Amino acid sequence: MKPITRRQALQLGAVGGLGVVIGGIGLSQTGLPWGGRVADGDLLVEPEVLRSSGGLLQVDLVAARREVTIAGRQVQALTYGGTLPGRTWWVRPGDTIEVQLRNELDTPTNLHTHGLQVSPSGNSDNPFLSIDPGQSFGYRFTLPEDHPSGVCWYHPHRHGSVADQLFGGLYGALIVEDEKMPVSRERVLVVSDISLTAGGQIATASGMDVMMGREGDLLLVNGQHRPHMSARPGERERWRVINACTSRYLRLALPGQRLELLGIDGGHEQAPREVRDVLLAPGNRADLLVSMSAGSGEFQTLGYDRGGMGMMGGRNLSGAEAIATFTVSGQETSTPDTVPVRSPVLRDLREQPVARRREIAFTMGMGSMMRGGGSMMDLGFDGRTFDIDRVDQRVAAGAVEEWLITNPTPMDHPFHLHVWPMQVIETDGQPVSEQVWRDVVNVPAQGRVRVLIDFARHPGRTVYHCHILDHEDAGMMAIVDVG
Repeated sequence: MKPITRRQALQLGAVGGLGVVIGGIGLSQTGLPWGGRVADGDLLVEPEVLRSSGGLLQVDLVAARREVTIAGRQVQALTYGGTLPGRTWWVRPGDTIEVQLRNELDTPTNLHTHGLQVSPSGNSDNPFLSIDPGQSFGYRFTLPEDHPSGVCWYHPHRHGSVADQLFGGLYGALIVEDEKMPVSRERVLVVSDISLTAGGQIATASGMDVMMGREGDLLLVNGQHRPHMSARPGERERWRVINACTSRYLRLALPGQRLELLGIDGGHEQAPREVRDVLLAPGNRADLLVSMSAGSGEFQTLGYDRGGMGMMGGRNLSGAEAIATFTVSGQETSTPDTVPVRSPVLRDLREQPVARRREIAFTMGMGSMMRGGGSMMDLGFDGRTFDIDRVDQRVAAGAVEEWLITNPTPMDHPFHLHVWPMQVIETDGQPVSEQVWRDVVNVPAQGRVRVLIDFARHPGRTVYHCHILDHEDAGMMAIVDVG
């Protein structure tokens, strides 16, 4: 294990954004490269579960290329522990997670526990670590005793290769448990997408894919293409859904069934709120209650227009598609109606004095490729691409700050800050009356979002970035140092 050097970071920013252009193999617009229809309809299978015991979860995590079955094809995917997705980790507030990560890939990697409020330093959630092929490294993440419950996940965060490694299959769910709710069944649904070549390899991205943010030709849930779920009328299920796509937005809907929102990311609704659909930007997670009525249908994403590149052409349309199918039949049953009312788990920062106000802007400019050089677009914040040796924001430990995140570009960008959750207080000038907490905040094209951040815990150096991961790898990331 060694830290990334400045030269490596700059080189990998170019390679991650443009190296995939060479020999890029896209899928035909008229169908899949092997022809015929895609295999689907298998029963939904959930990842194997690992639970903490006595305040400790120990994980042996091997990142390696392995053969898996996707949509009826044998595929050489990137996996954690030989499965796609990796195993689901269940922990409780106050627990410690010890992970022995072994890198059997042919490129460096590392590990990010997305959504955990833990130290960003040393062998904890440190995005600057780099574990070379053949090396092992021991991570240790300690959750505070009052850590909010919620849906988190884990994935690589090695700058320059994050998008390729996630798109290739490296991701898994991480659940911080809360009080048990009276439900018939709990499901963990990790939604991702992928593109495959005729030979069963992960397809590489074109330069336009990188600029726009790639979306795979196959939409998967728990590594399966349109699997089938079954239930009985009257049952109520709890679904924890993760958007593990590299760039795709999900607008989740379940026509014909009652869908209630319990929370997004680490934020909690005080009581279940009935919704027609739920928008998840890349990296967002949803905690849902589903009340079942007799019939059959589809768990869908309704589609979302995430903008384009103006005169350079192209719209980013995360299309409507079935994620899974379901049948509700048999003898009607019942689930107790009582669901606990949940108090806010974090203090309302609007009641705290603000130490400093900052404005941070997503920026996209013409790159050197247009001038005969290397990159197609200069992606970054405030006119600067990522530099591992530059601290972009210095924050006093213990301060509450207000950040105005602006997006003057023609496409949506999801803003992710590691370690410290953000309380959303304003969107496009409109105040937010409820307590809304996110660790990924979508900032619409030409829009702005204002957030409050409490830096009382976990001093250290980490990053904020666009969670369209091709953009992150190409330089849309910056460093914040708290101390």
